[in-house]
Amino acid sequence: MTSPATLSAADQATDPTRWPLRLWGMLITLCIVLFLDGLDVSMIGVALPSIGAELDLSTSTLQWLVSGYILGYGGLLLLGGRTADLLGRRKVFLIALAVFAVASLVGGLVSDPALLIVTRFIKGLAAAFTAPTGLSIITTTFAEGKARNKALSIYTVFGAGGYSMGLLFGGLMTGVGWRWTFLLPVPIALAALAAAFVLVPKDGKAEEGGHDLLGALLSTAGMLLLVYTVVTAPEVGWASGRTIGSFLAVIALFAAFVVTEQRVKHPLVRLGILRKASLVRASLAIIAVAGSYFSWQFIVTLYMQDTLEWSALKLAMALLPVGILVVGSAFFSEKLIDRFGTGPVIAVTMSVMAIGYLLFLRIDTAPGYFTVLLPAILLIGIGWVGFPAINVQATSGIDDDEQGLAAGVLQTSMQVGAAIVLAVTTAIVTSGGHGTSATPQQMLDTYRPGLEFAAGVTIVGALLALTVFLPRFRKPVEVAPVEAKVLEPVA
Repeated sequence: MTSPATLSAADQATDPTRWPLRLWGMLITLCIVLFLDGLDVSMIGVALPSIGAELDLSTSTLQWLVSGYILGYGGLLLLGGRTADLLGRRKVFLIALAVFAVASLVGGLVSDPALLIVTRFIKGLAAAFTAPTGLSIITTTFAEGKARNKALSIYTVFGAGGYSMGLLFGGLMTGVGWRWTFLLPVPIALAALAAAFVLVPKDGKAEEGGHDLLGALLSTAGMLLLVYTVVTAPEVGWASGRTIGSFLAVIALFAAFVVTEQRVKHPLVRLGILRKASLVRASLAIIAVAGSYFSWQFIVTLYMQDTLEWSALKLAMALLPVGILVVGSAFFSEKLIDRFGTGPVIAVTMSVMAIGYLLFLRIDTAPGYFTVLLPAILLIGIGWVGFPAINVQATSGIDDDEQGLAAGVLQTSMQVGAAIVLAVTTAIVTSGGHGTSATPQQMLDTYRPGLEFAAGVTIVGALLALTVFLPRFRKPVEVAPVEAKVLEPVA
């Protein structure tokens, strides 16, 4: 890329983190778009009871309003990242953002459940192109090191903040009317589109290569079928022929994807990139963080609103400390990374997050906010402070022409991994079975195994992080005496 927004060699040599106003404008624009991606997931979750009541939708139909977005998002992230590398990052970003704005507008106007779900899926597809493209624009504009670490810290904090702050905006918008949760992103997306048109650097020479549409189809179908199988298994039975057949089909689809990537001329995923240890470690960490958090948030929303009869706004305010911590970390996350490195930051924050989930298990039918809920919520929020470090870890050492691919792999791991963990959590809760007349204690007993599973996912992730990410301190090698003998003088 060549643009006034790009850092010059002289600027990088003097102070790599001192950027001109235009460059700040570009970064903030990209951050706002990523914020919208995260906002859209959690904001709709708060409005689901109101949507279901007005449109008379079943619980399974309501679930697809969330799942449709996540699966559309995660299913095509790899294609989104690769497309940005081949067709031009600026072009792909602008088109996808425009589609996102139009789908948001249509979703706020229609009342047909099928159309509503379709708009959610299309918005997820659009986000599958804007998210990795925005990340690759940053990683190819800012030099690796302090400048890129600072930019990624700000960028990823906005993304995480979107998921957290979506609860607050969802509570406020639902109070006015659930359609506003669909319409709110429209003017923001249009403003970001206008800013991106001006500020995002123009694309240079397009890279040579082609699209692997077959690989994209196979991977997306495999991910969709896997999540669908896990979600529906409690209804039809885990040992039923349908469930077993679906799992076999999932294995066949992923096997076909691997074979395709090995033989196609221009693979969607260069499988060799998966040998990058930093990318693999970051992907596992993000699955644990996002999967556990989405599952916990899902259960907390249902329990607090449906069982304890909290309002959407009251719930949003209760969980607001998570959003404050995430946004506040933008001011110090890159300093933590520069001082301690990505590994220790990831390991410590994930461990703190696991402790937060364990503390939350103390919840009862009349939980005290300051004694039970707030301490756990604060610790869970600290877990997201390590989110920027995970992104830095994932893109470290990756060539510029594969930054979009690496970003797509990481984002896919986050979305699809979170969807699978959420699907398993939902299956665990659903298998408990409860009626509409169940008491609060019975409902809590039904939800508790799901909370325990979410906590378990984070504990496993934290243990892995402590093992893999922390520096290894080797014990000094001691020179052992030669069988404790002393050489005798020669007679």
